[in-house]
Amino acid sequence: MENPDHQLPPNAKLVFKGVIFDVWQWEQKMFDGSTATFERLRRPDTAQVIPVVGDKILLQVQQQPNRLQPFPSLPGGRFDEGEEPLAAAKRELLEETGYVSDDWVLWRELRPVNKIIWTVHSFIAHNCRYQQPPHLDAGERIENKLVSFDELLALADDPAFYDKELAGLFAKIRFDPAANREFRDILFPRQ
Repeated sequence: MENPDHQLPPNAKLVFKGVIFDVWQWEQKMFDGSTATFERLRRPDTAQVIPVVGDKILLQVQQQPNRLQPFPSLPGGRFDEGEEPLAAAKRELLEETGYVSDDWVLWRELRPVNKIIWTVHSFIAHNCRYQQPPHLDAGERIENKLVSFDELLALADDPAFYDKELAGLFAKIRFDPAANREFRDILFPRQ
C-alpha cells in the first residue's frame, strides 16, 4: 500500500492494518550514521461537537463496553471513509443526540498526539433543535443532558471526561477572564 500522508516519509511502509489503527514503519538514518526503525500510527480523524441549545450546552454521559464507569463527553466520533469534517460532525450529532443545527462553526483542529496521524475537528453547533430519537451504535449507552457554560468548563476537573484534549483548554478558559469572555461569545454570539 502506498504512503497515504505527507506526515510520513516516502519510504514508510504499512506493516499492520487494524480496525481503527494502521501501523507504518520506516528506516531512519541517525546522526551517528546508524539506522533505526521508526513507527507512526494512523487512524481516522474524529469530529466533536459542542451543541448549543438556547443558553445551555448539550453534554453526554456515556457507557461503553470497554469502560467500567460512565463518563462525560461531547457528541462525536470517527469519520466514515471519505467523509468531510462538517458532514461527520453533523452525522455524529444527529446519531448520538437526535439534534440538528443549521449554524456550524469550526472552532479548532488539533493533532493531539505526535506519533499518531489523527486530527480532532471541534465544531460548535448553534441553535440546535431536536429532530428525532438518537440512533446509537450497539456499544453505546448515552444520556444527553443540558448543562450551563460553567458546568461545561468544570469538566476540566473531571478525570473521567473523555475529551482529554479539551480539559486543559477548558481550565484556561475558566480561569482567564479574557479567554472566558471570548469563548462565551463564540458559544453565545450576541444577535
